[in-house]
Amino acid sequence: MKKIVFIMGVIVLSAMTISVQAQQTWDAKKNPTVGAITTKYDGKLLPARPALTTEDIFPVIGKYESATNTDAASVTISLDAENKGLVWIEGLPQGKIKAMLRKSPSTYKIPAQQTEDGKDVAEGTAVFDKETNTLSICIGKNYNAADPSAAFMPEAVEETVATTVVVKGKTNKTKVVASPKPWIYTGTKVEKAMVVN
Repeated sequence: MKKIVFIMGVIVLSAMTISVQAQQTWDAKKNPTVGAITTKYDGKLLPARPALTTEDIFPVIGKYESATNTDAASVTISLDAENKGLVWIEGLPQGKIKAMLRKSPSTYKIPAQQTEDGKDVAEGTAVFDKETNTLSICIGKNYNAADPSAAFMPEAVEETVATTVVVKGKTNKTKVVASPKPWIYTGTKVEKAMVVN
């Protein structure tokens, strides 16, 4: 009986010792091997990059001013509250319109839509150039998935061609009607001034 009590005592004491050692945390700074390795790199490590903000992820968001477009001198782009792939463009003569993200971070397709005011808006393209801080919007040209910037290239001049068609002895003249000219906006992003105390 004494042997069983002694063995049980040793087992309980061993279990307590193991649990106490398991609760102690290992500190790498107190380990001489880890310290010898890290001293070589002290002062050479780069600081961690700050966390990305919503403006970093979606650089198109903000307010834009244009000196060339008098009908839309100030345009504001805001992120949709429910869908991060949509933005709302306000300040255009067409009204408040939505645009869908197509190529991250700054190429958007403007789908054909009807605004809240009941105006019909044709399909278009919105592109933000981060390097020049410039927003370009083209409404009236279809979105080109292969080359979205093609919407901002000048079109070749279409000639109006008169054709003569003979139907049952009568001659009818038809003309090729030129498509309506697309509406183009170019504006520069207004930077927020940082206040330093």
